[in-house]
Amino acid sequence: MFIKIILISFCGGLICLDRVFIQAMISRPIVIAPLIGLLLHNLYAGLIIGAFVELIWIDRIPVGTYIPPNDSIVAVVATSVAVIAGQKLGGELTQLIALSILLAIPCGILAKKVDILIIKSNDILSDQALEDAKKSNIRAIEKKVYLGLIKVFLFDVLYLLVVQTIFVTLIIWIYPKLPATIISTLSFMYSFLPLLGIAVAMNTIKLRGAIPVFCAIFLIVAVFLELFHVL
Repeated sequence: MFIKIILISFCGGLICLDRVFIQAMISRPIVIAPLIGLLLHNLYAGLIIGAFVELIWIDRIPVGTYIPPNDSIVAVVATSVAVIAGQKLGGELTQLIALSILLAIPCGILAKKVDILIIKSNDILSDQALEDAKKSNIRAIEKKVYLGLIKVFLFDVLYLLVVQTIFVTLIIWIYPKLPATIISTLSFMYSFLPLLGIAVAMNTIKLRGAIPVFCAIFLIVAVFLELFHVL
């Protein structure tokens, strides 16, 4: 179990560098979660969690000086905790997915605060790099770029390592002791998460009349599904 946690921490930290370096969108939840799921031999769980997390924060994008919650960390933690704990406990995975997302969301908000501190600390490196540029010291500029990336990578790896260890151990210990009412609530939440995500996504649409049209289509589909279910 701990070998898997170490592996996921390293791979997750490496992919999370895409948020500040390459920016090829591989750090988006819809991409990084299935990759983590694939490493843990459960691509389906990664796809589900990635879609849920992507929808929840689809309206939070890094524009200008705004730093959004670290949804990449959330996707990695939720996928890893759900799959590793599920492999230990066995049984239905839907409740574990809901519980893991609940636990992982605050991790993304806390990681955002640390991201801001790292960015502020990199301002000093940026000022030093400007001085190096005046001296045409390319090697010194490269070292400062690498130092900034190393800070992000080390934080992400250590943060993922600690959070996964705590949450996986906690869930394996406490989940079998949860009462049936909480298990049922988690099942309900698993069904509610897509609706929450769709509501957030609809909030980003500015076209007049788009929401009523979507609601009408949703209602028609629901009626047809119910009719087919009855038949």
